Amino acid sequence: MDNINLTNHFLIAMPQLDDPNFYHSVTYICQHDEQGAMGVVINRPLDVELGEVFDQLDIKSEDPAVNGRAIYFGGPVQQERGFVLHSPERIWTATMVISDEVAITTSSDILSDIAHHNGPHKHLIAIGYAGWEAGQLEQEIADNAWLSCPATGNIIFDLANDQRWQAAASLLGIDLQFLSDHVGHA
Repeated sequence: MDNINLTNHFLIAMPQLDDPNFYHSVTYICQHDEQGAMGVVINRPLDVELGEVFDQLDIKSEDPAVNGRAIYFGGPVQQERGFVLHSPERIWTATMVISDEVAITTSSDILSDIAHHNGPHKHLIAIGYAGWEAGQLEQEIADNAWLSCPATGNIIFDLANDQRWQAAASLLGIDLQFLSDHVGHA
């Protein structure tokens, strides 16, 4: 598994992965290199709405549809920080373009623009991220904890949360309901 780069890929939790942070999760990998990997879980909405985040940041939004948008559990690392996955039609203060379909921004100026209908056309806002040290993700894949495949923006931005895990696996031609929760070795 040397020299693999999973940037702009989905990590799809195998059914037997029982870590509560990643059980049945889909993680979008934003960066992967020899130093490790960083991603955002895209199918775990929290019991927090965007309006609550706006209130904490003193951002005003009068739009109930915007204020009611879900905030996601992005992963167990730095849960005090926000990460916005979005369509890359514009760049904000701290934006990294990952692909033609996805960028990530960590600066609050994007939230102000979202509140005032000047934000990206498509976005997903998460608190925290998932991180792996050098070689850790590669080992977890070798241990059958994850499937991986190239990511598509429509799964991140257009599908319902409860459809993303199976939809990502379907990109590989896999129906997760037919995989056992137990892995054995012959």
